[in-house]
Amino acid sequence: MQYDDYMGNVARLAVELANTGTLDQHGELVAAFFTEHEVTPPPGGDYGELPDLVRTALAESVDGAAPEAVHRLLRDYPPEMHLSDHDGLDGFHIHFSRNGTPAKRWLGQLIAAKLALVAAGDPAVTLGRCAAAGCGNYFVDQSRNRTRRFCSNACASRTTVAAYRARAAKNS
Repeated sequence: MQYDDYMGNVARLAVELANTGTLDQHGELVAAFFTEHEVTPPPGGDYGELPDLVRTALAESVDGAAPEAVHRLLRDYPPEMHLSDHDGLDGFHIHFSRNGTPAKRWLGQLIAAKLALVAAGDPAVTLGRCAAAGCGNYFVDQSRNRTRRFCSNACASRTTVAAYRARAAKNS
């Protein structure tokens, strides 16, 4: 796994946790990450207060506010930075939590580190909030020009259809 992919995947984990309050233990990304890092998911997918804290941190990031929630993440889940070559690729890459760490702490440390990098201006990952009425989910924008507006095709389509119907009603 490329380091950029690793950090992008951490951002996707943060977004999923914020949007759903837990992680899909059967999802390909989560299962691979947890297995590869020897992490056992918490019983019932309960991450305590972490989802709310991550949601607040994402909101601050997207809104351009002071990163107070990121500061709290760093304080409550201080990353344990170290080098790892666990994946058999040539060379080392940086990890922010030790393999086998309890799930909530492991995830908190990874997300704290990644969101701190985002707050410091790391251009590798752009975060956004869905522009669809009534949605408000967060997403990782990896589009070429970083102009994505919606969390999913469903939200984009719903918005497009609503705008079309509004125009049609106005013109009739």
